[in-house]
Amino acid sequence: MGKQTDLTHEEKANIVTQLAQGKKTLEISKELSRDHRTIKRFVKNVNHKRQRSDKGVRRKLTRRQVSAVKREAVKHPLLSSKQLFEKAGVSEVPRTSRCRLLQTFAKSVKPNIHPPLTSRHKTKRVEWARHYMKVDFQTVPFTDECRATLDGPDGWSRGWLVNGMRRPSRGRRQQGGGSVMFWAALIGREVVGPFRVPDGPKMNAQSYTKCLQDNFIPWYRKQRPASFKKKIIFMQDNAPSHAARYTIAFLEKLGFKDEKLMIWPPASPDLNPIENYWSILKRHTYSGGRQYTSKDELWDGICKAVKNIGADQVQKLTNSVDSRLVEILSNKGCYVNK
Repeated sequence: MGKQTDLTHEEKANIVTQLAQGKKTLEISKELSRDHRTIKRFVKNVNHKRQRSDKGVRRKLTRRQVSAVKREAVKHPLLSSKQLFEKAGVSEVPRTSRCRLLQTFAKSVKPNIHPPLTSRHKTKRVEWARHYMKVDFQTVPFTDECRATLDGPDGWSRGWLVNGMRRPSRGRRQQGGGSVMFWAALIGREVVGPFRVPDGPKMNAQSYTKCLQDNFIPWYRKQRPASFKKKIIFMQDNAPSHAARYTIAFLEKLGFKDEKLMIWPPASPDLNPIENYWSILKRHTYSGGRQYTSKDELWDGICKAVKNIGADQVQKLTNSVDSRLVEILSNKGCYVNK
């Protein structure tokens, strides 16, 4: 009596019939010439299915076919498993087998979303990297605004659920049910803010400079020693409210001009470490698929999430700017993945 193969559908049906007739598992095992333990295992859990050691990955594929699939995956990233196998000339392979094979050397991901880079953008990015090669980025406050909605992105509501448990419901409101905008700056190990931007129309130069006047300037004036304050280079991106003449004039009055105001390359959110900070902050804010009922409640959630991000984590983000700069030069202005 062997137990090398799993029970067939016919054998399983036969076992069920004989059990209904009152026969014992030992009698059934002798009649089917099967190991008694195999019969008892099936009776104990009729849904049990023995796992194959190869998981069905290479049963229907030769080495040459596997190599062909790998080549096509390298040539054509982000294609579906069906498209990859068709390009490799491998047909009639079930989806499960296709995915199991691909999981041995690849993973399913979404493309990174970036604004398109022109040759001019790449040139500006390289010029920026060369110009600031010797700058101490620990004296640069990396600033930006961010917007958070009451419901948060749908992707952050995912999580593991124990088999058999009922899937929780999640409300969905148009445009996220409302939003809160806030501003912050990263410098060294420190986070200046975040500070909530008053609700109203889209931010313009006047509201932006008022935000700086009320939040950043008081922090800046408190910095000691004076030598550190002299080294600070103010960074902002090229949003319309930042690049407006009104804003530039405001910053010049405070001494942020020429080398004290960083010239930011266009279409370069990947160079600003605060973008990574926003991602971490929102992950904490919406952990467990949390939703909020009001803007004030959302702001309280954001403030609590800020406390979960330590100074070491902030330091790691600002330290990464040097490696981003090097990567910009090595890949001739293309995007960096940080």
